[in-house]
Amino acid sequence: MRVLVVMNFGADPATPQRGRWVIDQVEALREAGLDVDLFSFRPGKDQYLRATRRIRKILRESRYDLVHAHYGLAGWCAQLAGADPLVVTFHGTDVRHRIVGRMSRALSHRIRLVAGASKALFEEEAGRPGLPAPEGRSAVLPCGADLSRFERIDRKDARRHLGLDPGASFLFFPADPDRPEKRADRAREVASRAGAELLTGGGIEPEEMPFWMNAANAVLVTSEYEGFGLACLEALACDVPVISTPVGIAPHALRGLNRSLCFEFDPEVWSDFASALLIEADPRSDGRGRAEALSARRMADRVALAYEDLLAEGPEATLSNSANCGGGRVSGGDLGNDGEN
Repeated sequence: MRVLVVMNFGADPATPQRGRWVIDQVEALREAGLDVDLFSFRPGKDQYLRATRRIRKILRESRYDLVHAHYGLAGWCAQLAGADPLVVTFHGTDVRHRIVGRMSRALSHRIRLVAGASKALFEEEAGRPGLPAPEGRSAVLPCGADLSRFERIDRKDARRHLGLDPGASFLFFPADPDRPEKRADRAREVASRAGAELLTGGGIEPEEMPFWMNAANAVLVTSEYEGFGLACLEALACDVPVISTPVGIAPHALRGLNRSLCFEFDPEVWSDFASALLIEADPRSDGRGRAEALSARRMADRVALAYEDLLAEGPEATLSNSANCGGGRVSGGDLGNDGEN
């Protein structure tokens, strides 16, 4: 099977981590035996027309069984370039954003498979509408955590690698603090109340991210919404405690896990929980088993299954075998925001 993957994240030194989850999925699909090409471009008003022309040229020059775009705007480029069959995975901001969300919902009626990074994206959240879930044409297809990169590192070793004080208390906010929906202000408040120093992401190279995770006493996910919330899984793969709002995969991944909390943001509750973790020299969550169930490789197998079902059904049929959000071979299941089928 030959697949063209399209994403609107190019190399950006300011945010090197963004889009890495798509690359991880591409690599996992290749390991599974699929022939996958990746076309990426930097976002920007002046880039989308160029990208559409470039995709059209690629499709003229090479034959692909299907095209898989990540994010709504990249999906529009692929659709306008004539990609068919076209799968689009929506990841969060492209659904919840006031303007881009409308564009994504319009696109969902023009493509063969509407995929959400989590079941939550097909549901209304905080007054923001979710994706349409066309019968037989929708699925939950997360990217998953790269377990070969994210693993437990001794906290002292991680801090030594980063040049951090081995005896200090650190909380880690892994997102770009300049993205308003990630709510860095909440993380700062929790760190201040708990008496910890806040470490923030945004400009961290992907290869360095596991060191930052392991250097912290806990990881804070303070987002208003998440399509999937990969940082939560990556922290769990390192056995690092997570304190998260109930967004994306967090309610399922953190349910019943020791030294981790999934709770609506409350500065007092959060800071009290964080303070208890700061007392321990090297608090760990035993969360890797949860992350293994949602690894990049396992999620790539899920994506490949959706591809097979899509192609087996033919151009005119709906995807009765490839399950939509309500059930079937690639159903939402425990990948939903509430962890329920």
